[in-house]
Amino acid sequence: MSTALQDPPADPGAAPPVRKRAPLPGLLPILAVGAVVATLAAAWYIDFNLATLVDGLDDVMRLLDRMLPPRLDDPGRIGNLAFETLLMAVLGTVLAAIASVPLAFMAARNTTPHPAVYAVARAFITFCRAMPDLLFAVLFVRALGIGILPGILALAVHSIGMLGKLFADAIEQTAPGPREAVRSTGVGYFREMINAVIPQVMPSWIGTFVYRIDINLRMSVVLGFVGAGGIGFALQDALRGLIYPRALGIVLVILVIIVAMELLAIWVRRMLLNPSQSSPRRDRVMRFVFSGLLIVTTIASLLVLEINPISLFTWVGPSLEVFTRMIPPNFEALGIDLWAAALQTVAIGVVSTAIGIVLSIPVGILAARNVSPNATVYWLARGWILAVRAVPELILAVVFVAALGLGPVAGTCALAIASIGFLAKLVADSVEEIDPGPMEAVRSVGGGWWKVLFSAVIPQAMPSMVGSSLYMFDVNIRTSTILGIVGAGGIGFLLFESIRTVNFDVTGAIVLIIFVIVYTIERLSGWIRSRLV
Repeated sequence: MSTALQDPPADPGAAPPVRKRAPLPGLLPILAVGAVVATLAAAWYIDFNLATLVDGLDDVMRLLDRMLPPRLDDPGRIGNLAFETLLMAVLGTVLAAIASVPLAFMAARNTTPHPAVYAVARAFITFCRAMPDLLFAVLFVRALGIGILPGILALAVHSIGMLGKLFADAIEQTAPGPREAVRSTGVGYFREMINAVIPQVMPSWIGTFVYRIDINLRMSVVLGFVGAGGIGFALQDALRGLIYPRALGIVLVILVIIVAMELLAIWVRRMLLNPSQSSPRRDRVMRFVFSGLLIVTTIASLLVLEINPISLFTWVGPSLEVFTRMIPPNFEALGIDLWAAALQTVAIGVVSTAIGIVLSIPVGILAARNVSPNATVYWLARGWILAVRAVPELILAVVFVAALGLGPVAGTCALAIASIGFLAKLVADSVEEIDPGPMEAVRSVGGGWWKVLFSAVIPQAMPSMVGSSLYMFDVNIRTSTILGIVGAGGIGFLLFESIRTVNFDVTGAIVLIIFVIVYTIERLSGWIRSRLV
């Protein structure tokens, strides 16, 4: 734990620091048994079995055959929508970052002006993180109408959940020395934050911001499914018309955009966050260029997307009018169907995460540079991970619904494949960061590849794998709440129907249930991680 968290708060009104709980060594076997039992029970509940999966593979292959060869009927329009999607991601992230900076100072224990302010700020951040971005998009579309602005606002509000939390965590990890030195000169609170805190957190904030643009680009490609702008609208139009070759062509465009953006994000993070000892001037120039490019892109986004800056403030009134109509929530209108759909949502998340864990670990190990048998295997594994991660879960859900029919099995398959790509990357990264000493020791006594793997690699990477798996479970529960929008099971279908039929009191009940499910899983997985690692 950092020194900033161990020391008493610098401000008298700040909340006391949180002490890290001691690990519980016996918790892992209990967790493993509980996970197996929960997976079997969840699979039984949604009628997901191996025979269903094998039969469904033939349907998926037939659907893919109908998609070939891919084609783009209107390249100009698709190109414009793709560019629009990219600008939406950038503008949504910029707006979220602007809102997250003051929020982070209020939500950090060592800079908050009062414990009550800290509690409110953290609660708002948690709410933004717990609510899926597509849920925000549906509500904003209902309040503001079909268009790009609801999509941008959905990306911005949901991004505050991540940026606000990580920005605040970075502030809590700052060293107190510079603040004390600045405070001794008699300056006020704001000068103290600007001169002593922001210089310490800026590298972390930049890395988080760039990573969030990458995430928002993936999110923005599906916002068109609910009328919130972007290339997702064209994809949905092709799928509704059963024009599968055109749909595959659009998916390939999305794939190229996301892969290119991810590679660009990796390069930008490496350039900005790994300073050169030999050329500090070059680093300053590159940061200046990046800042200028971001400002120009933001202004261009407002112009190209025809967003009136005033609308970035006037949206609050119509949105509050819709949101307040969800109070009080009506839990009785749907009866037992509401709770059955909520349980189905959790079951989809459990089964898909279990499949993702089992299949991602081998791929992740092969994608680790220090363990992979050879360069060919390494690049094939990394390419597979990149390709799978580039396709959003909702698009995968649409494909499986078209092949397997409506229901939770399609949603489970979609989330499972997405989990393989996401979790395999986390596994590969954790394996590449292990201590090479134990591996060399096993090799020195004649141990082969398998011996090195099971004796030196997996034991070191296991804590990180467990933590990543719990995080994946958290993400899948959040995502499974909206898969029903495309008929892939869970509570999302009831949510979409309640909004479409203007039963906002029912919507309020569903939103509250989604929040409770996601927040409970997040707290549970966080507690387990703190006791295992």
